[in-house]
Amino acid sequence: MVVIGLGGNLADPRRRLCRTLEALAALPDTRLVGHSDLYASAPVGPQDQPDFINAVAALETTLTPLALLDALQQLENAAGRERHRHWGERTLDLDIVLWGDRTLDLPRLTVPHPELTRRAFVIGPLLDLLPDCRLPDGTPVADYWPAVAAQPLQRLHCLEENHFADRTH
Repeated sequence: MVVIGLGGNLADPRRRLCRTLEALAALPDTRLVGHSDLYASAPVGPQDQPDFINAVAALETTLTPLALLDALQQLENAAGRERHRHWGERTLDLDIVLWGDRTLDLPRLTVPHPELTRRAFVIGPLLDLLPDCRLPDGTPVADYWPAVAAQPLQRLHCLEENHFADRTH
C-alpha cells in the first residue's frame, strides 16, 4: 500500500483536496483504498501565509514509484502549483509518504518521506487512516506521535457531497 500526503493552503484547499482525492482514485492502474479526515495545521515555514489543510490517502497501484511521482506532479501542476519559496504557500502539495515496507532513495524520491516523523499534520492523518501503520524498519508510526503532539492540528471531517466542515469534540 502506498500512502500519499496531501496539503494546500490556497484557492479553497478543502474543496481542492476533495477533488484531488477523486483524481487519485482515477489514476491509471491505481485504486484509492481510503483516506483520512482533513486536518488544519499552521504552516511549517514562513508564518505570513494561511493555515494548511492536510490529509493522507492510501493507494494500491501497479505504477512504478517514479511513474506515480510523475502523475502526482501532473495533478499539482493542473491545480496551478507554483513554487515561490521553500515551505511557502501552495494550491496543492502531494508527497509519497510510504510505499509499503519499501525504502527508496532515488534522485527524485526518498521514501519514507524524510519529514514524516517530524510532522503532526502527516502523523495525525496517517494514524487516523492506518492506526497500526509501521515504518519499513518496523517502528510503529504511533511511537512518533508524542514528539509532535504539541504541534497545532485541528481535525476536520467530510460531510455529504465532499463538503468539509469542522468536527465538534
